[in-house]
Amino acid sequence: MDTARTMVMRWRLTALIYVCCSLYLLFQGGKSSFMIFCMVNVLILYLVLGRYSGIAHVKGSRSISGVGGSNDNVLTSGTRLDVKLAVRIPGFWPIPYVLVHDRLQRQNGQSMQFESSFVPDMKRMGTVRYSTPPLQRGRYTFTSSECVTRDIFGLFEHKGTFQSELSFTVLPQTVPIRNWSLLRYGLRGPYANAAVSRSAKETTQLNGVRDYHYGDRLSRVHWNATAKTGEWKSKEFERESVPRTVVVLDRCAAAYNSAEQFELAVSAAASLFEYGMRRETAMGLVSLGATADGYQPRSNTDQRKAIMNHLVIVQADGQAGLYRSLREASAMLPSGSSVILVTPQEGEEAIRSMQWLDRTGMTPVMLHVRGSDPVSRRGQQEWQQMLRLRGWPVYQIRQLQELPAVLEGGAV
Repeated sequence: MDTARTMVMRWRLTALIYVCCSLYLLFQGGKSSFMIFCMVNVLILYLVLGRYSGIAHVKGSRSISGVGGSNDNVLTSGTRLDVKLAVRIPGFWPIPYVLVHDRLQRQNGQSMQFESSFVPDMKRMGTVRYSTPPLQRGRYTFTSSECVTRDIFGLFEHKGTFQSELSFTVLPQTVPIRNWSLLRYGLRGPYANAAVSRSAKETTQLNGVRDYHYGDRLSRVHWNATAKTGEWKSKEFERESVPRTVVVLDRCAAAYNSAEQFELAVSAAASLFEYGMRRETAMGLVSLGATADGYQPRSNTDQRKAIMNHLVIVQADGQAGLYRSLREASAMLPSGSSVILVTPQEGEEAIRSMQWLDRTGMTPVMLHVRGSDPVSRRGQQEWQQMLRLRGWPVYQIRQLQELPAVLEGGAV
């Protein structure tokens, strides 16, 4: 509204100047008044024809270094993007410069504005480049770009937009965990890898096709693959991992002191999940927030994609405490599984949650995500000491980079 009012005032000022010059020519006469009148007419004609500069029909394209143009673009949190916009303005009217306004929209409603400029060449083309700040996890979309130009006096503004939308996904930041003895030996047993292929039960989840083995039942024969290859093929079913592991992410909003602390919890959960998948352990996820989202333990590629997509958009929106949320989501926690709690909860809430998991036949492990606020060392030691006395491991991190050393070094 303010921009429109400013434009009206500028046109009124231009009209007033024109009327004054006309009256000066009419009553004063002479060469000077005639020259001034001609100059004013030329300038007004230039200002009017500026509306037909062609910028209203501007065209352009966007490219991002290192990323293609499909909707499956995947980046990692903390990545900067180098954006390049190629702009072409049809027409022939001279344009002194062009301002380009670009906007990057996040799925939660946040947006970032970018402004750059260029001077069109003889072909009325130009290129602008800029870099984004480090991006947080989420789904992003580049919306339409706006091009703005003004006359040489800076009085009147002309705009045009072009569509060059591009979407991409930023995954949570993760750190590589080399070896976690508790998951590798303490929860599965040192000889589990040698025996799991023979003793683990098969599930109903199809995991591929293999060669036919003598004695396979007819129900196991994969008839389509047999017909295509001309050789007998059998269905391969996914085997249960002993035991299955579930990462529980606490999304209670009141438990987190800052957004950075919640991002640390999400990154830690993603790192644990990635480690388990590399070890071919059946990994699952239970996300406790405003809604409880659960993914049963599996070890296939689709499982990784589904859980990572969930961690991209997850928010700290829970209202209930961890203990209550765990009880309400009990159906999502397979009996006998190992449960890794990723939470900032302390004291009584943490103890009750670990006790409940133990009573229901699960093996609880806690990864405590500490905030940046100073806390009482004595208070930390008391509730953690109670958990250790009961044989429940407790790990504690303040930064994501601490996670590998903490897990490899043992519980604290």
